[in-house]
Amino acid sequence: MNKQFAIDVKEGLSKSPKSLSSKYFYDEKGSALFSKIMKLPEYYLTNAEFEIFENKASEIINLLGITNQKSFDLIELGAGDGYKTMELLKALDTLCFQYQYSPIDISAKALNQIEENIKQQFPNKKICPKLGDYFHILHDLKPSPLPKVVLFLGSNIGNMENVEANSFLTHLSENLSKDDKLILGVDLKKSKDIVLPAYNDSQGVTSEFNLNLLSRINSELDADFNTDLFEHTPMYDEEEGVAKSAIKSIVNQEVEIKSLDMKVAFRKEEQIHTEISRKYDDATIQNICLNTGLKIVGRITDSQNYFADYIIGKE
Repeated sequence: MNKQFAIDVKEGLSKSPKSLSSKYFYDEKGSALFSKIMKLPEYYLTNAEFEIFENKASEIINLLGITNQKSFDLIELGAGDGYKTMELLKALDTLCFQYQYSPIDISAKALNQIEENIKQQFPNKKICPKLGDYFHILHDLKPSPLPKVVLFLGSNIGNMENVEANSFLTHLSENLSKDDKLILGVDLKKSKDIVLPAYNDSQGVTSEFNLNLLSRINSELDADFNTDLFEHTPMYDEEEGVAKSAIKSIVNQEVEIKSLDMKVAFRKEEQIHTEISRKYDDATIQNICLNTGLKIVGRITDSQNYFADYIIGKE
């Protein structure tokens, strides 16, 4: 049994309002479902950021301040399937850059997949996948004399509240040296009619992805959630630029979680908050960079201005 998962589930379902961390979406089935979500027509985020890397990789490279006369470490936090990163690797190879690519992920399956994908596209490329926590691994890599380029793509930072994002960037900054750079991919603020379908697709994949968290609790903690009695509930506050996901009980019910020796009562319409997905503008990015030791070097967007990749350096 994953002890931390058990602790967090007990704590999250004991408080009011109830909540579960989005990091627990990504068991084997959840990771596969999220890969499927990223390819859905409504999920504009992947295609928008892919377009940036496909069409503007040379602009990104120019902003990084790196040279093909010196090797560097390319480190990706939460690499996923590496779909977008491949475009950057192609551009770096075309321009004869020397680098070592190190994807970091908490999913061994995701790392195996990205290693396989890269070996197919770049048979001679050295890849050093690293399984585990971002900061532990970054801390271990800090003594390297080579400059580092860190990728944190897919608007993953949007899953954090602004205070948490500021803390994350501070921690990241502490593990970077003077000439290191961060490529931070963020979803930009936009209208509800574009954002909401991305979290409530017509095929129901996002719903299945959210409800899989209850199935995971069933299998790992011996619970009896009936997923037919819960539904995925997405919301978006256009003014604040915040999308939220919740799992809503559609009846009054009680769920037993045997491994935690607890029973959880749900009222009809009661929600379990599962995820936040913040949308950004320049002011918000500058705000979360305050007092982190980091500064914005440049910003590149897709053709529809849906998504931006910020190049961030040390102050």
